[in-house]
Amino acid sequence: MSIDLAGLVAPAHTALVMNECQQGVIGSESSLPELAKAAQQGMIPKLGALTAAARAAGATVVHGIAMRRPDGKGANTNARLFAYAARAPVQLTPGTNAVEVVPEIGVEEGDLVVPRLHGLSPWQGTELEPLLRNLGIRTVVAAGVSVNVAVTNLVFDAVNAGYQVVVPRDCVAATPPEYAEAVFAHTLGVVATLVESEDIAAVWKQPRA
Repeated sequence: MSIDLAGLVAPAHTALVMNECQQGVIGSESSLPELAKAAQQGMIPKLGALTAAARAAGATVVHGIAMRRPDGKGANTNARLFAYAARAPVQLTPGTNAVEVVPEIGVEEGDLVVPRLHGLSPWQGTELEPLLRNLGIRTVVAAGVSVNVAVTNLVFDAVNAGYQVVVPRDCVAATPPEYAEAVFAHTLGVVATLVESEDIAAVWKQPRA
């Protein structure tokens, strides 16, 4: 089935939503070295370029940021991942460099930053969906980390809320890296449109009427 990608990701109704593209997750202070390595092998520069294209085209740019209070108040304790986060050598403490977006992507004045202190998804229990709805967004371009957990969670949350979802395959990462291909083939490809970031950027660079 052919895809009208230009219509699907038209800047006026599209948001690029990036999850946890921050120093303490995929950057210089990461407590998840294997995930950081996977992201740094290609995802980060590709996503930096896609983010620049989104801004230039007038698409909405959103940064979902994971944080944890120093006392852990309000944080989840009901999964092994949360237990690891609680004892990680680098804590995602508000106001520290660990919660800053990696410089290759950065945050500009028109971007939205949506922090969260709990859960696995930048969607559930945050301001993200009301913000997107108020902006007239109909398509979410889901990017960042990781395909193992949060990106897949984001895709399902957005689909369940009635949004179209596009996943740029080269702007997400997983551990091990090859695991992403299985998820693309058997999970995300069933509910989202999978493309390369250059395909989206090419649409956003087209002259607009």
